[in-house]
Amino acid sequence: MLNANEYIPHKDVLFITLDSLRYDAAVQALKAGLTPNLARVIPNGIWELRHTPATFTFAAHQAFFAGFLPTPVKAARHVRLFAAKFEGSKTTSEITFVYPESTWLEALKNLGYHTFCIGGVGFFRNTGGLSSVLPSYFEHSYYSQMMGVTSPRSTEIQVSQGLEILQEIPDSERVLMFINISATHTPTQIFVNGAKQESLETQIAALAYADSHLGKLFEAFQARGGALCIICSDHGEAFGEDGFHGHRLAHQTVWDVPYAEFFLEETQ
Repeated sequence: MLNANEYIPHKDVLFITLDSLRYDAAVQALKAGLTPNLARVIPNGIWELRHTPATFTFAAHQAFFAGFLPTPVKAARHVRLFAAKFEGSKTTSEITFVYPESTWLEALKNLGYHTFCIGGVGFFRNTGGLSSVLPSYFEHSYYSQMMGVTSPRSTEIQVSQGLEILQEIPDSERVLMFINISATHTPTQIFVNGAKQESLETQIAALAYADSHLGKLFEAFQARGGALCIICSDHGEAFGEDGFHGHRLAHQTVWDVPYAEFFLEETQ
């Protein structure tokens, strides 16, 4: 596990959630060589299996932003990367970034970070009501229909927005960028010609599409001096296993998520 205090407040932070991505889909895509950009950056080219704290986007991200990232599956008391100061906490240590604010997003803002949210699925539309709650944690939020779940160009548009933001921020100033990748959320069948329904195969195809654009974003952060990165899914998706479909339900295909935390090294 990383020591977050080695990087904060001196390095950028990049947090990417691959919405609804199943752990087995991520692993199969990696083994098949379909996600070379992710394979290049995640530790040892291997996804870590973790359990999500919630079974749907809104609840999972509320937990993530409060410091409750997906939990390692090994039975133990696991130290967290980020944690609000809380008397009696048994999941913090000297390697945890501890803060008095209610979220680590607010804590980084108070340390001088520019904070950006690039949506994603409907909970990040920022059009009022419930869709504005999660984006409100950030100084700046971006969303367009072309970034949404029905767009076959969503990741391309999201990454382009991220690159545009980075061009406007001097390398001497710090950035927290969060991107909710919508491509891996239903309807992933739009990424497979002739597909009639959602499946593990269509989600793998969606992930391969997303990966084809993420490399440019990784390179941009490397050019700025590197970044502390967290890449994970917020929850999985059931494709008919045991009669279950979708998410917001307690099934192994929903609880199991891919996870990676690492420092994206500066380019030489």
